[in-house]
Amino acid sequence: MKKLIISVLLLLLAENVMFSREKSTVHGYPITPVPFTAVELTDSFWGQRLEASRKVTVPLAFSKCEETGRYRNFEMAAHPNDSNEVTGYPFDDTDVYKTIEGASYLLQTYPDSQLKEYIDSVLVIVAKAQETDGYLYTARTMNPRHPHRWAGSRRWEKVEELSHEFYNLGHMVEGAIAHFQATGQRNFLDIAIRYADCVCREIGDKPGQQVRVPGHQIAEMALAKLYLVTGQQKYLDQAKFFLDKRGYTTRRDAYCQAHKPVIEQDEAVGHAVRAAYMYAGMADVAALTGDTAYIHAIDRIWENIASKKLYITGGIGATSDGEAFGDNYELPNMAAYCETCAAIGNVYVNYRLFLLHGDAKYYDVLERTLYNGLISGVSLDGGNFFYPNPLESMGQHQRQPWFGCACCPSNICRFIPSVPGYVYAVKDKNIYVNLFMSNNAVLEIAGKKVSLSQTTSYPWNGNVKLKITQNSVGAFTLKIRIPGWVRNEVVPSDLYAYADEDSASYSIKVNGQKVYADLQNGYFSIQRKWKRGDCVDINFDMNVRMVRANENVIADCGRMAIERGPIVYCAEWPDNDFNVLNVLLNPTAKFQVIKKKDLLCGINQIQTQAQSLEYDKSGRLLVTDHTLTLIPYYAWAHRGAGEMAVWLPYNLKAVSPKAVPTLVSESKINASHKIQTLSFIADGVVPKNENDRTIPYYHWAPKVGTTEWISYEFPEKVQVSTSTVYWFDDAPWGSCRVPESWKIYYKNDDGKWCPVTNQNAYTKYKGVANTVSFEPVTTDAVKLEVVLPDKNSSGIYEWNVR
Repeated sequence: MKKLIISVLLLLLAENVMFSREKSTVHGYPITPVPFTAVELTDSFWGQRLEASRKVTVPLAFSKCEETGRYRNFEMAAHPNDSNEVTGYPFDDTDVYKTIEGASYLLQTYPDSQLKEYIDSVLVIVAKAQETDGYLYTARTMNPRHPHRWAGSRRWEKVEELSHEFYNLGHMVEGAIAHFQATGQRNFLDIAIRYADCVCREIGDKPGQQVRVPGHQIAEMALAKLYLVTGQQKYLDQAKFFLDKRGYTTRRDAYCQAHKPVIEQDEAVGHAVRAAYMYAGMADVAALTGDTAYIHAIDRIWENIASKKLYITGGIGATSDGEAFGDNYELPNMAAYCETCAAIGNVYVNYRLFLLHGDAKYYDVLERTLYNGLISGVSLDGGNFFYPNPLESMGQHQRQPWFGCACCPSNICRFIPSVPGYVYAVKDKNIYVNLFMSNNAVLEIAGKKVSLSQTTSYPWNGNVKLKITQNSVGAFTLKIRIPGWVRNEVVPSDLYAYADEDSASYSIKVNGQKVYADLQNGYFSIQRKWKRGDCVDINFDMNVRMVRANENVIADCGRMAIERGPIVYCAEWPDNDFNVLNVLLNPTAKFQVIKKKDLLCGINQIQTQAQSLEYDKSGRLLVTDHTLTLIPYYAWAHRGAGEMAVWLPYNLKAVSPKAVPTLVSESKINASHKIQTLSFIADGVVPKNENDRTIPYYHWAPKVGTTEWISYEFPEKVQVSTSTVYWFDDAPWGSCRVPESWKIYYKNDDGKWCPVTNQNAYTKYKGVANTVSFEPVTTDAVKLEVVLPDKNSSGIYEWNVR
């Protein structure tokens, strides 16, 4: 029984079983998860992802922990010293914990003695960094007199702000449980238990304790799981304490969901990752304690997300300002944040709500997130990552091999290996078939075994074959999820709707005979006494569909998105010989699906006829016919930097024709700091306001306090007399501020740079036109020189010269 429960925990959730506890009987989830170790994937789509995770992502993450000093932090914490330099982020420890978690999952599927030995060697370093009372936080311990600037002068002082002490505990516990299950060893689990005990002793509302809640949530989920593994009630009590005290401490803002008590919340606000982790923790604690007030609150919040704050890709978190949810219907595309970690959190929340309620609508959101906004966060080869996942780009976005703040890559490490555990679930004598991917599974129902296989080419076609290979249960009910996109429902709300006249359908056969049933909560139920060899053939019509957003989503007005099955598509530059950001889609478009087995690990492309719009030099609008080619959104940005769009205009009011050519757009651009977005300073696109994040910008980051420059080399000598700059400034969260000063130079006949004689001041207002007029000069090149602030960099939206 204990082994079964620990397996279930690997999927982050509690089973509906009973344990002897210090207090009352445990109330687990009504529906029981199936651990991923019970599901052997034979699927080409997900098999490729798992292989990339095993061979590339996890090894890369471990190497980056070495290269970036993550392990060195633990080594210095084992030998505290005033000379130890505290660098990086105070949550860097979690990259080690999360990577061990992902590697531990892999060990259960792919035993690897070398990997196991490597993890053990890392845990020796981690153990030595732990203080005698269990506290383990290298950002303080390595240099107690001069800890990290976010840590505060003493323990827990800034845990509700930026210290991340409880966040570190949460990921430590998650990783330790995974490692314990994989190896049976307690070396990591004991470290985590000692730190958890330290927190339980020092945090609470008893005399001598401090009342604190996590600034960044996840400890709530982790402590609930630790309770199940150890049987210690104090861990569940601590998780509930963290939730119940939220909104009652000195931290009471929406950024970290502390603006009101959790049971009174009804809107998703603030930092999207923190929010999702908190909602998942509330579900876990509710399932284990029977607290229905938590469930009612999560249900309200979910309705808000699904109806007003969910991207069509399943991403959440609209704005980079605090990595946060925006206002209702605030869903910008190019500026979409949609952090990879938030997508993972969205899966966690929807999975738990399914286990509570048994409704397929939660899996509809989960599947949309999984196939689009989540796996877009890691490259197909497993070695490059997105932090934000925008829905439109002018080429300024590319996956990176790592980040200074590496939460997303290490989170991908731990998530991808767990995917097989989301396929099935059980309740009484019911088997839920929730996801469609080829696999062989052994499920337990009422203490007896059922083995089944699933064969499919999903998501590329809608044919699925389920076969019963062993059955010692006899009669049971197979509950097959009929996806929302089959039921002509984009998402379980009016946020998106199909805009075409097509209509999907489905059919199900048992041993060749068609069967019928009324759907209940989105499930097609087949109850019978199953025999070995029985086959269920499922066919979902998989047509290309056009989607419109709710009219309140201003960013998508006059635009359509294209999807097929669970896959959202986008138009990207390598497949089209015109700028896809200037396209006009036919509102009654016809589509062709083209299989491309050798492209992007095997995809289906979609093609349709469309038009592009642009202005010529005289300002005349030109319209050109094209064949528009689309690819799955998750596969974009694998072939270099360039334009991409998910939402495509079908209404002329939404089209952005290619701008009239100008002097600067036809010039050669150079700079002291050459990055991909340099060309966008001359694209003719200016910000709507100082906080516009819908257009690209150029910046000199990470440089600070230096003198930098950009220049235009004109096609020929011309007379110029004005220069206009739109400064980019992303205070307070970002690294750019308006410059200390700036000047314009021109190149004289001797090839020397000379300052212009300006007739008005060099202004520094962010996001608006800063125009300087100067005495006319005839030249073939001009230069803009800036002095960066001492502690920040600077950036430019647009620089024009006339």
